[in-house]
Amino acid sequence: MIRRHLPFLFPLLAILLWAGNVIASRLSAHVIGPQAITFYRLLLAVAVMSLFVARPAWRDRAVIWPHLGQFFILGFLAMCLFQSLSYLAAQTSTATNMALFTALTPMLTVALSILLLKDTPTWGLAVGGVLAFAGLTFLVTGGHPAAVLRGGLHPGDALMFVAALVYALYGVLLKRWNLPVGGWQSTYMQALCALAVMFPAFLATPPALRRLTTQTMPLILYAGIMASVVLPFFWVRGVARLGPNRCAIFMYLLPIFTAAGAIVMLGEPVRAYHLIGGGIVLAGVAVAQLVKPPLARPALAAI
Repeated sequence: MIRRHLPFLFPLLAILLWAGNVIASRLSAHVIGPQAITFYRLLLAVAVMSLFVARPAWRDRAVIWPHLGQFFILGFLAMCLFQSLSYLAAQTSTATNMALFTALTPMLTVALSILLLKDTPTWGLAVGGVLAFAGLTFLVTGGHPAAVLRGGLHPGDALMFVAALVYALYGVLLKRWNLPVGGWQSTYMQALCALAVMFPAFLATPPALRRLTTQTMPLILYAGIMASVVLPFFWVRGVARLGPNRCAIFMYLLPIFTAAGAIVMLGEPVRAYHLIGGGIVLAGVAVAQLVKPPLARPALAAI
């Protein structure tokens, strides 16, 4: 019985590490530049992965080289743009809000799949999208949706929505291209390309915002090793054992784990509008993922 449920530990541990990464993002706000911590985490992740991925990647270079442009695009989206937006959002958003916006990624992935991959839209996506939008509006306005008309949204919340959209696009492109390399080699090549992209941005960061200190080093170590190497390992193993759809369900736990960590480590209060708005968001995402009937049945082929 225990052995049968062990595979569920892989995505569960991955989401726990992801929640820790959101907390680390909040802790990094105002102490290190977004571009700097993104560059450092990539540098550390590449250094660690090189120990066991560099040789197989070099051996398979004939397969990898024709897809270098796609690795650059994927690395830029997931490891440069998404991470930089998340660190920037952390300066004006809360860890709980950041996690809730990130939890929208599975639903946004389905929506983009309809646009780019011509997947069939479902009733779940339509109803769930309305619920999620209503919940987010309630959440980010502190329980006063009319505040939207008065410009009451935090800039960080808008940035996190863009970040979630970027990561959803990453997932759709990953599915569409279906690159002929293993998960570790794909992650390694994306990290290498992202590192090259982030280097000029790192050099353009003011020295004061890229200085390594006793305050920033633990955050970089966590982001570079636990969130960039260990987390993908757990997630890839979970997808291999359970499948992508069953693993995606675990993303709904991200706001819960993050909120718990934010209360303990950041002293962020959880108010009624967090529970109400967050609950509506998670219900909307769950409906989008679980309700599968298509919006319009395909026409019967002519006899």
